[in-house]
Amino acid sequence: MSSDPKEALRQAALFYHEHPKPGKLEIRATKPLANGRDLARAYSPGVAEASLEIKSDPANAARYTARGNLVGVVSNGSAVLGLGNIGALASKPVMEGKAVLFKNFAGIDCFDIEVNEPDPEKLADIVCAMEPTFGAINLEDIKAPDCFIVEKLCRERMNIPVFHDDQHGTAIVVGAAATNALHVADKRFEDIKIVSTGGGAAGIACLNMLLKLGVRRENVWLCDIHGVVYEGREEDMTSQKAAYAQNTDLRTLDQVIEGADMFLGLSGPGVLKPEHVERMTKRPIVFALANPTPEILPDEVKSVAPDAIIATGRSDFPNQVNNVLCFPFIFRGALDVGATEINDEMQLACIEGIAALARATTSAEAAAAYRGEQMSFGAEYLIPKPFDPRLVGVVSSAVARAAMESGVATRPIADLDEYRACLNQTVFKSALLMRPVFEAARTASRKIVFAEGEDERVLRAAQAILEETTETPVLIGRPDVIAARCERAGLTIRPGQEFDIVNPENDPRYRDYWQSYHALMARQGVTPDIARAIMRTNSTAIGAVMVHRGEADSVICGTFGEYRWHLNYVTQVLAHGGLRPHGALSMMILEDGPLFIADTHVYSQPTPGQLAEIAIGAARHVRRFGLEPKIAFCSQSQFGNQAEGSGKRLREAMALLDANPRDFAYEGEMNVDAALDSELRERLLPGGRLDGAANVLIFGHADAASATRNILKMRAGGLEVGPILMGMGNRAHIVSPSITPRGLLNMAAVAGTPVEHYG
Repeated sequence: MSSDPKEALRQAALFYHEHPKPGKLEIRATKPLANGRDLARAYSPGVAEASLEIKSDPANAARYTARGNLVGVVSNGSAVLGLGNIGALASKPVMEGKAVLFKNFAGIDCFDIEVNEPDPEKLADIVCAMEPTFGAINLEDIKAPDCFIVEKLCRERMNIPVFHDDQHGTAIVVGAAATNALHVADKRFEDIKIVSTGGGAAGIACLNMLLKLGVRRENVWLCDIHGVVYEGREEDMTSQKAAYAQNTDLRTLDQVIEGADMFLGLSGPGVLKPEHVERMTKRPIVFALANPTPEILPDEVKSVAPDAIIATGRSDFPNQVNNVLCFPFIFRGALDVGATEINDEMQLACIEGIAALARATTSAEAAAAYRGEQMSFGAEYLIPKPFDPRLVGVVSSAVARAAMESGVATRPIADLDEYRACLNQTVFKSALLMRPVFEAARTASRKIVFAEGEDERVLRAAQAILEETTETPVLIGRPDVIAARCERAGLTIRPGQEFDIVNPENDPRYRDYWQSYHALMARQGVTPDIARAIMRTNSTAIGAVMVHRGEADSVICGTFGEYRWHLNYVTQVLAHGGLRPHGALSMMILEDGPLFIADTHVYSQPTPGQLAEIAIGAARHVRRFGLEPKIAFCSQSQFGNQAEGSGKRLREAMALLDANPRDFAYEGEMNVDAALDSELRERLLPGGRLDGAANVLIFGHADAASATRNILKMRAGGLEVGPILMGMGNRAHIVSPSITPRGLLNMAAVAGTPVEHYG
């Protein structure tokens, strides 16, 4: 691979799309197919029963097939991202990516459909013919004005929602941001003058939406590459642009910007100049949404209008207008009520839901995810962050309500409050559970030292850390070996440039390190000679000493070797001032949600007191991920039916916890199936302490905890985050030798999140 950073990034993106299997999607069965009985129900003859039910009542398709949760993402590749008309086949990676967003943000299944058809009417015919397959259609990346034709025809002829996200998704998020910008500026839609640049699909849709929100048609001035859109202009005109033509002699942006309250840019870089902003009204609203370079940069706006309210399409500035705030959730609500279309009422409800969420008190999860950023409503926070976990509940339920009230819902929801609660419960049931931790790590600027810095997995993780967070990795290892392995792996990072190295063989801090270690261990049999030897050969001890000396915030070790060997040195150096290991907690991210397992590594057979500490520590750490802990003590014994064994110790641990008020739910001792099946548990012990399935399993033996963790990882496709070492104040984490580069990145995010009260 090339040493050129851009080429390396290109190769990394290609590798991501190709491995471990090509593409970003796969199809999985949702029903068992393990024997002849399953086969007879899944296909012939049993499948005929479902087909007959649908024939008798088409609405039954939502009961007996995946159609009710299936969206078709359709494109002909004529206007893809910033790539232009690249064709249907080349658009497939983008459409697969859109499908991934649907799945991860809202749990919606998608087929990406790329069609070789440039004619908009024929494309509409093809889309309409696919109606039996899908519950809704998302039109994507179709050039203007063809997109208007395709959408219009499909909406007229299809009895399911058809939504062109490039138009309406952008318009909805702009509408929400504009609603709140006017709130901050103390202005009203019906009073403002808007100047807009860009007459494409997104620009026209945004103007149409602003009219629905109350803007007066005569107060909208549209400019494109040829200047002002005016009555009688013939050059590069469409009917959509003509709707905004002004009866005027003004011909340029420079002429019409005078006295504008709001600038809306969906055009290109540098279109708006600081001198234009100077001529706008007091407290101007500037939405410069061109990507990657906006029409004007925020600092240029602020230089002439410090009180301006600004939004862009970029994530590195406040108020990013991002369609992901909208489309997963509007489709979620539409699908769940069986809407026949996504109408104006649903879109306006979506706008109000997004806008109101920004005005509400920030959730603890969102605040943790974006630590250090402005998170209180105002000019710097007009719309929620994309990973605000409240979006799905607030927006989807608002859309569902609007669909029912406007009469387009075929499957009305009886209890919208219960529906919203169910949506909120599903927020974290995906790998996006780690996202709040990543976002917190991205703003924390902590220094993480990796003990096994020569390992290629560590090197790949270090590159990812530098790309995805603001953490600084420090690697322990030989510089020449690290440099050679970076080169061999095609990584762009180089020691001494993007990251620091501690060389055990020759480091100027060597004397300081061995003396620090000796001072800690002098009365535990460690002589100066032993301390010198350890600081030459033991990278875990070196990393721990760095944390002890304040030269790093956390050490990550364990990519090879036995867990307790590493734990010994971590404990020697860092278990002071009230810190000591309380157990290891592994988070398994499963398809149906996260499941935490403890204690997987620290205690072979924990005592009742240790079990109680594990539970308390687990509860604190589970809350780091925005979840309420529901802890089950697991054993072969079931609610006292075995007097001895692990059940006895677990019962004693329960008694210790009961001695003081606790702010988390716990129950035990019980079998694992009872922990995860609330109906079974209710039959065995009616009126127990837990509601629903437990999300933390604590075992009386490390063997049981470790076996459960490994079975979930190897046979259930679970992604492990951890083990998280509890009780050490986030100063050290010991991973397992099977960890992947992505796993190391996850642990770096955990270690990179500042904690105050987590044990």
